[in-house]
Amino acid sequence: MRKLWRFLAMLVAAVLLAAALGTLVPRPLWPAAMAGGEGARHILVLKNPIHTDIAIPVDDGVRRRFHFLADAGLPADAPAARYLVFGWGGRAFYLETPTWSELKAVPVLKALTLDASVMHVDIVGAIAEAHPDVAGFDIDEQHFSALLDYIAASFRQGPDGPIAIDNAGYSSFDRFYEANSHFNALIGCNTWTAAALRTAGLRTGWWNPLPVSLEVSMRLYN
Repeated sequence: MRKLWRFLAMLVAAVLLAAALGTLVPRPLWPAAMAGGEGARHILVLKNPIHTDIAIPVDDGVRRRFHFLADAGLPADAPAARYLVFGWGGRAFYLETPTWSELKAVPVLKALTLDASVMHVDIVGAIAEAHPDVAGFDIDEQHFSALLDYIAASFRQGPDGPIAIDNAGYSSFDRFYEANSHFNALIGCNTWTAAALRTAGLRTGWWNPLPVSLEVSMRLYN
């Protein structure tokens, strides 16, 4: 029993060390050079205790890029629409846990081990950037285009484009789509967000499995 407790203590210590180094060691190590039109685009990162999303301001170019949303009935051209909010995550947890009160054991187990992944898209109005769970970043046009490419490439493609999941959504203004790659506790929703932000020319920690880790590293290096 003593050996088991020693092993568990060493495992916890290793995870904590990895999380600390993953937050404090920047990725990439050196800042990327900004392209022309520095700061021409403003994006938001939204967080809750376990998950992060990226909010992209809606304009005609963004609507054209994600035109398939209209096929699923998402009103991206509604006058009140201000942002498309994108998130990647585990299929079971995302679809079966719309609220914390509906948390179940099986989705949690899959999230901690291995699960298929989905993309979640939400259309929202104004976002209060002063809120502590919102962070804004300015990027140039070239990196903004690269960010959209990264997001679009996360959707699994079928014969007619991205595959919408039937009867899956929390409201009339969001939808779920099948996604590429698999989800697990080490490579999860927040590491997807971090990779997207690096594509946008920003710096993150080397490994950001939790929103707080990503938030700290973004504040340190951007």
